[in-house]
Amino acid sequence: MREAHFKDFFWNSDITSTAGYDNILQRLNDGRKTCKEIEDFMKARASIEEKYGKDLLNLSKKSFGQAELNTTKKALEVFKQKVENVGQAHLQLAQSIKDEAKRLEDFREKQKESRKKIEHTMEQLHKLKTSQYKKTMDSKKTYEQKCRDKDEAEQALNRNANTGNLKQQEKLTAKSSQAKSLAEEADRNYQQNVSLLEKIRENWLMEHTKACEFFEIQECERVQYTRNTLWTHVNLLSQQCVTSDEMYEEVRKSLEGCSISKDIEYFIDLRKTGDTPPAQVPYENFYSLQRNPGSGRSQVSGGIRREAPLPPATQNDAAYSMLDGNYSLAQY
Repeated sequence: MREAHFKDFFWNSDITSTAGYDNILQRLNDGRKTCKEIEDFMKARASIEEKYGKDLLNLSKKSFGQAELNTTKKALEVFKQKVENVGQAHLQLAQSIKDEAKRLEDFREKQKESRKKIEHTMEQLHKLKTSQYKKTMDSKKTYEQKCRDKDEAEQALNRNANTGNLKQQEKLTAKSSQAKSLAEEADRNYQQNVSLLEKIRENWLMEHTKACEFFEIQECERVQYTRNTLWTHVNLLSQQCVTSDEMYEEVRKSLEGCSISKDIEYFIDLRKTGDTPPAQVPYENFYSLQRNPGSGRSQVSGGIRREAPLPPATQNDAAYSMLDGNYSLAQY
């Protein structure tokens, strides 16, 4: 199948028409607009990434977990550090996207500048072609009118050839001769304009073909550059996801190293106060102690020695009940 090219499909039977050329320019202008829209999109995305990165950096500096100990404290420190690293990575991503947007802007402006000379040349050719065509058509009308004037003068001379009016005959002869001369001059002028128009047309055909080829190359480059720019953009975003996941994986590893038993043991070693609980506080009867200061808890009743009774357990003892792993003090 034959490959299609601009130079084969943007002509017009009307020599003054610029429709095909205008359609190509419109395509190129639309392409520049697309590049500008992508560029603006990337700049906006870079701004979002930059703000997000700065917010993460500020968030990573907030204090929390200062009261934690041992492995849990280390895990929290790793977590804060990696949040800071992710924030830095987003700032780097923002800068990379800005750089890509700037390169796209430079590419767009470079194409615009390289087109200026060709567009100027074609604009001048279009004006010259249109002007010469109009001049040629005007000279054609003049030529045709002069031919009609010559024919009429000759016909009038022929009609009066046998009238015998010599003065009238001379007058018609002079008019016919003048009409013939003017017709011949108009013919030469018309032919010159046609010849000049043809030279202009040939030059325009050549320049239009060159312009089509150049513009087609520009359009191919623009489409390819746009594709590659977006490809690079999503690669940057994908890499950011990989970088963030690597950071978060280190946080997960630090959390795996967080040992509840070690932290409990560490806290015990750091803050322990003793391993012997207090002894039970005995009940001491006031009156018994008054009568027998050295008898301790014993009292004498009816000559029989016995131990003083303790208060009922149901009134003074406390018991612990366990609900869902939490201990609460409950009275019986």
